[in-house]
Amino acid sequence: MSNNSDSFLSFPKGFGIAVSGKSGCGNSTVSALCAEKLGIQLVNFTFRQLAEERGVTFAELCKMAETNFDIDRELDRRQVEMAKERPSVLGSRLAIWMFNSAHLKVYLYASLLVRAERILRREGGSLEKNIKETHQRDQRDHDRYLKIYDIDNDDYEFADMVINVENLFPEEIAKMIVERALQTLI
Repeated sequence: MSNNSDSFLSFPKGFGIAVSGKSGCGNSTVSALCAEKLGIQLVNFTFRQLAEERGVTFAELCKMAETNFDIDRELDRRQVEMAKERPSVLGSRLAIWMFNSAHLKVYLYASLLVRAERILRREGGSLEKNIKETHQRDQRDHDRYLKIYDIDNDDYEFADMVINVENLFPEEIAKMIVERALQTLI
């Protein structure tokens, strides 16, 4: 095991946790909490960051990605490369499918209604509009992942943990994941 200078724990080379879930499940928040609790790198490189790098809006990049699959491939490749550099938590829609060497694969689940309500609190708008847009985004993502990688992101039963997050706070979810991750080191 190699020491991670940011952590009081010792992790094997390439140690990683992959956290996935659809929009509004708390992937980013939970991943950040897990990384913080473990004192390891957080990898959450997103379409928003890639859009900023390319000098386009998030909406423009999403539209481009519908027909240019190289955008997804670049994003996913970069995320996995970053995650393999040192002990990491990778939080992304496809983390559990793409980060094959992760020591722990976690899928966060919540209903469309709950996810739309969370997005409403975060971004505003109306509930009806958020339900519609979240459903449409889910469908676009699902179709795109099938076309690009032959991945059905509704098939996550292989994950080490599937957590229904509807009635849990992010801190509770992170605690569950961290406890399980630490068990993988024993």
